[in-house]
Amino acid sequence: MQSYIFLDLDDTLFQTLRKCPLGADDPTLQVRASLADGTANSYATHKQQWLWQWLEQGFKIVAVTGRDSLAFDRVNLPFQEEVVLNHGAIILNKQRTIDQIWMASMKQSLPPYHEKLLALWQAIVTYCRQSTGFKTRLVDDFDITWYGVIKHAAGTESALTPLLNDIIKGHKHIQDGSLYWHLNGNNLAVLPKIINKESAVSYLMAKYKKQYPAILTFGAGDSHTDAAFMGLCDYALIPKNTQLFNTMAFTK
Repeated sequence: MQSYIFLDLDDTLFQTLRKCPLGADDPTLQVRASLADGTANSYATHKQQWLWQWLEQGFKIVAVTGRDSLAFDRVNLPFQEEVVLNHGAIILNKQRTIDQIWMASMKQSLPPYHEKLLALWQAIVTYCRQSTGFKTRLVDDFDITWYGVIKHAAGTESALTPLLNDIIKGHKHIQDGSLYWHLNGNNLAVLPKIINKESAVSYLMAKYKKQYPAILTFGAGDSHTDAAFMGLCDYALIPKNTQLFNTMAFTK
């Protein structure tokens, strides 16, 4: 039986220094990802390093991440299988070229959602200009705009919550289900409903089941947006003290 693990990256396999339990005082940390200028910004703890080594021995590892292609290129790990990028918008094959079947489907479905995303995005930008500290960005990858993300200089969810409550939650395209939002730490994203990790993982699972008589699947992730694709898998792996972990009843 062939084993696969569909593996989220940030806050599952590594995280920023401030999220590491011992911070800079941990001598065992290893750099796992960097910023565009080459500055290290994501680290794996000793346990996370061991987890990767263990997974390499028995699993085909499929990265499932919100990172775009450039940010994924700055991850210092030797992924060999397909890669899901941009929360499911893009799939790269083993040769790191675009899965054309998946891309064609996304490009055909995206246009009406794109118009709605831009309508909400204008309201978001107008709101953010009235205050300081916000950083807004439409995520473009392979010459297509997929979704938007907002961060705040304060680095906290609480700094983004007013924007979420005042502008995003009540917007007509959120209310009608065309778009959805996700908030985890200093990362507030607004996405078309067709862009999601679950659909991309389901597509890959179907391909793998054609290749092997039987497969055993694991899903690993830290956030609410990971839960759906993890639910497709035979087993789920959730890091302790993460968004998804803290919503589950693991403690008395």
